[in-house]
Amino acid sequence: MPRIVLVDDDRSHTMSLSMMLEAEGFEVECYLDGLAAWKALSKSLPDILVLDVKLPGLDGMDVLQRLRYVSNIPVMFCTSKQDEIDEVLGLRMGADDYVKKPSSPRVLLERIRALLRRWEVLGGDQASEADDTTIMVRGPLSMDPMRHGVTWRGIAVSLTVTEFALLKALAVRPGFVKSRDQLMNVAYDDQVYVDDRTIDSHIKRLRKKMRRVDGDFDAIETLYGIGYRYNEA
Repeated sequence: MPRIVLVDDDRSHTMSLSMMLEAEGFEVECYLDGLAAWKALSKSLPDILVLDVKLPGLDGMDVLQRLRYVSNIPVMFCTSKQDEIDEVLGLRMGADDYVKKPSSPRVLLERIRALLRRWEVLGGDQASEADDTTIMVRGPLSMDPMRHGVTWRGIAVSLTVTEFALLKALAVRPGFVKSRDQLMNVAYDDQVYVDDRTIDSHIKRLRKKMRRVDGDFDAIETLYGIGYRYNEA
């Protein structure tokens, strides 16, 4: 039974979403402020976190920032804030998805399920017996899907589930171009629509993390108007 933590100061929204998720087989914990949520997360991590941006006590961005120091569990923002700057900032800080309210509960449910599927395939206990059990080496890059592990020149790099999925999709065939649409399908499943800006934000954060361990990292190339490709050193 997947365990999910919901953090939103809109009590009626949180309760209705909680009831739907419980009916779908989730174990749900709800918090109405960021500080209480963070205290709970510090003691025990769920399978997925869904939170608002604007929260009392500690806002969603602060919760995410603190969480990313200790864990790469899937995180989704579900918020009524309409400013696209918040969306881009949330993704660059390490959120895996960003859903704007009001949204259909069923759409939100599918986004949550898609995110959990990626987590299980890339790093969970239910990885498949094929490629997802094989350590992939591409030049200085090594990726271990079973352990959700990534190293660059022998140095560990901590990636979110979405960043891991995108890097693997690019690195599996060095020199071949992946369009944004192809990367969207890898990261979000065919049923989920996201725009180009979302993929670009994840790639920017992925590059930033790689450059923290290697300032000369340039393996991910942007082909403007086309997509991205991984160039093996």
